[in-house]
Amino acid sequence: MTTIDFSPLFRSMIGFDRMTSALETAYRTEPGGYPPYNIEVSGENAYRITMAVAGFSEQDLNLEAKENILTVSGGRPEEEDATERKFLYRGIANRSFERKFQLADYVRVLEARLENGLLHIDLRREIPEAMKPRKIEVNSGARRVIETATAQAA
Repeated sequence: MTTIDFSPLFRSMIGFDRMTSALETAYRTEPGGYPPYNIEVSGENAYRITMAVAGFSEQDLNLEAKENILTVSGGRPEEEDATERKFLYRGIANRSFERKFQLADYVRVLEARLENGLLHIDLRREIPEAMKPRKIEVNSGARRVIETATAQAA
């Protein structure tokens, strides 16, 4: 297995130590699997996950967001008349699944909709006001001395 060395990045990046474990996990996770899905970007801070979950109803699906991990799982009860039915070919999957998505900080799930066998999960990154860029004024030492002297004279 290939090991990725992130140490050159840490010379200029501070606070990204959690990113290394997320990248290593993504590197180890095999692509594909069931059910198939798409991840779309629909704006600067808007995302959509679309999963093909044909045959599943709203009651069969479970979505949970916990500690920046979105877990989507589905399970269908066994069909009662399965013993009486004989299939010549069974190509429609009837199995349970669980898929996890690592969410960045401040990404939250807005809604989930099931339409025509597709589960649409809308997400948005909502950066708190305190985290948005702000201008920082640079003061010179001479200006501070003048302001202090003026304050003391008054």
